[in-house]
Amino acid sequence: MQDAQLHQTLANELWGADRTARAVPPLTEGYPDLVLEDAYAIQTINIDRRVSIGQKVIGRKVGLTSRPMQKILGVDEPDFGVLTDEMFIEDGDLIDLDRLMQPRVEAEPAFVMERDLAGPGVTTAGALAAIAGVMPAVEVVDSRVADWKIKLVDTVADWKIKLVDTVADNASSGLLVVGGRLTKIEDFDLRLVGVAISRHGEVIDTGACAAAMGQPGPLRRVAGQQAGQPGEWTEGR
Repeated sequence: MQDAQLHQTLANELWGADRTARAVPPLTEGYPDLVLEDAYAIQTINIDRRVSIGQKVIGRKVGLTSRPMQKILGVDEPDFGVLTDEMFIEDGDLIDLDRLMQPRVEAEPAFVMERDLAGPGVTTAGALAAIAGVMPAVEVVDSRVADWKIKLVDTVADWKIKLVDTVADNASSGLLVVGGRLTKIEDFDLRLVGVAISRHGEVIDTGACAAAMGQPGPLRRVAGQQAGQPGEWTEGR
């Protein structure tokens, strides 16, 4: 579509939703012809707006890296978002839920970069060499788009919003809590790192980094695909 005026209008809607914690209808309901290029243009408008009011871009999010999630949305590539300092929460701090609308939590590896990566042509070895270390993290994903949830259609899980909606909404970025221990990448096999999520002492979910496109696949994808486009260094599921 590539309509700059429409991009601005839809960015304004998402910005208002973020500032008031009131979700808006999926953008694709009113504009079904929107494509990913439109979505990233809308995302960029609001990231620029965040920077203009004093926020600092200090990381990137890679989402939809697991095959089951890609299958639900009918895609075969991850999506990308931008993280600013306003989104980071120190380990142990309380989160004000009034600033969120539809929060979910996901366990993540957070890559701390020693140097920038720039594609195309980034290899696994190059990605690993650029990482200073990895920290445990909990991403609080959120959405400014209404009905951001899974529904069942003929017993098959399906999102009520489309990929374009979540990309425009900064890849459904919310907040990020990062743990206090930095581990060098060479000290363990990242693919074998597992996580168990518990609530009140009861384990409710488990996972492993290998499920996320075979680490450090997301880093290579970011560096190779994001020339001139948002996308860097926090891995999302």
